[in-house]
Amino acid sequence: MQDATRHYINGQWVDSIDGCEVTVENPSTEEKVAMITLGGVADAEAAVAAAKGAFPGWAATDPSERITALERLMEVYKSRAEEMAQAISTEMGAPIALAKTAQVASGAGHLKNTIRTAKAFVFERPLGDHAPSDMILYEPVGVCALITPWNWPMNQVMLKVAPALAAGCTVVLKPSELSPLSAILLAEMIDTAGFPAGVFNLVNGDGAGVGAHLTAHPDVDMVSFTGSTRAGVAINKAAAETVKRVSLELGGKGANIIFADADEKAVTRGVRHCFNNSGQSCNAPTRMLVERSIYDQSIETARAVAEKTEVGPAEIEGRQIGPVVSETQFNKIQDLIKHGVEEKAKLITGGLGSPDGLNRGHFVRPTIFADVTPDMTLWKEEIFGPVLCISPFDTEEEAIVLANDTPYGLTNYIQTADKTRARRIARRLRSGMVEMNGKFGGAGSPFGGMKQSGNGREGGTWGLEEFLEVKAVSDWE
Repeated sequence: MQDATRHYINGQWVDSIDGCEVTVENPSTEEKVAMITLGGVADAEAAVAAAKGAFPGWAATDPSERITALERLMEVYKSRAEEMAQAISTEMGAPIALAKTAQVASGAGHLKNTIRTAKAFVFERPLGDHAPSDMILYEPVGVCALITPWNWPMNQVMLKVAPALAAGCTVVLKPSELSPLSAILLAEMIDTAGFPAGVFNLVNGDGAGVGAHLTAHPDVDMVSFTGSTRAGVAINKAAAETVKRVSLELGGKGANIIFADADEKAVTRGVRHCFNNSGQSCNAPTRMLVERSIYDQSIETARAVAEKTEVGPAEIEGRQIGPVVSETQFNKIQDLIKHGVEEKAKLITGGLGSPDGLNRGHFVRPTIFADVTPDMTLWKEEIFGPVLCISPFDTEEEAIVLANDTPYGLTNYIQTADKTRARRIARRLRSGMVEMNGKFGGAGSPFGGMKQSGNGREGGTWGLEEFLEVKAVSDWE
């Protein structure tokens, strides 16, 4: 079992002051693979003090110096990519092929894009031709608490860490206690890359302990959180006492609107996207809305795709989906499937229990429900597992109303050959992102949502600006 019980504070690996040890489980096998320490208040205090002490010096560096440090980190990250893939696969159950090609690669992509964005960003610029002696300065927010989830560890960690450091902020990272090994490995990489002591700090812990203390801490200037809407609400309330900046990327219940003129792969693509990462993605297209003339045909296509979807241990090479992250998550998904059956949604395939032959590990059967209506639990609640809900619509207007019938607003999807219609619908969908006809957003596209999916944006220029204050100075010239 790996010993990962120390925190990284002020450039050193240190023993916990007031923490308690817990084990990390491999969700494919239910075996204990590592020991970490859930830090306490004293550990969080030490990390914030280190970040506060390092802030003036790091904030005063030229942006080019910070960019150079991130470029060194990129080289270290690439050299240890295989280790990172193994860590992510072990801790949260991503199949090793997915861990390499998507999980680790997303971290590298966000780091690369942050470097490119920072190089092009003008940190000091004139207000405009009408006021030539007024200067606008973009300065770092300060000490940032970064609280990240378990489902896409490096994706979410790098979306926060890289732009915060590029902006000149100092950080305290609290990764999920379910997926801490990848964050510990990143801390080793940052140490190797030679960032000044105190600029980056890592404290393992849970939300009720370290997370809550960081959120309310008077010396923390900003909290960037990715996770559940429930936790996001609590963070907003706690942060309000010190009027700190809060950036939230929360839950989702994406609608995938498929018209009769969509390409022949639209349904297949939608099912696979929903099941990707075992359904554990906040932007998953979990509600498939299908034009009635192709509804029955689409259900059969979705059934075939689900029944061909292989499920298996994360360490096996292949295109299978792996387990969900924990027994708690497994039980939550089972309860929601049970609700679907009890509320008379039509179970097409899958259902309760584990797939045949998988008696160990937290594996969920790829599941399809049809005839799901807005009054059902399946429609309302984020499932976060390989469960797809299909519903019919008759008109464009009805599709828009159904898509927007959710408290969430992260990502919606449109499948149609009619570009005019697609653009018209995209303008009316209440979500931070809209993907059309299977095309993902480009590098640096802003990631974030509306309504109860949160506020703020990550990625590209928008992600860098999240960590910057704007200062107006007159009589500069």
